[in-house]
Amino acid sequence: MLARRRREYFWMMGGCLVLFVSAWGFVRLWSVPAAVAMCVVAMVIPPVAAMVANRRGPDDRWWDDPPPSSQLRSSRGDPQGDPKSDEWWDELDGKKKY
Repeated sequence: MLARRRREYFWMMGGCLVLFVSAWGFVRLWSVPAAVAMCVVAMVIPPVAAMVANRRGPDDRWWDDPPPSSQLRSSRGDPQGDPKSDEWWDELDGKKKY
C-alpha cells in the first residue's frame, strides 16, 4: 500500500513540475492567462498529493493503533499504557477522585 501511495504522490508532484515549467517555459509566449491558470492548477496539486500520500489504507496499521498481538485491555476496553501516564490522563479527564 505504501508503494502505491508513494507512486501516486510522485506522479502528482511530477505533473505539478511539468505544469509549472511548461507554463513559464513556452505557454507564456502564446497566452499569459493560460500560463497563470496552469500555475494556479500546479499550486493546488501539492496539498492534494500530501493528502493522497498520507491516506490510510485498509490494511495499514496507524501510529495510534495497538499491535494486533496486544491483548492488554482495561475494564473500559481501552488499551492500557504506562500506569503513570494513565493517572495523568485520568486527572486531565476529571476521572481522578480526590
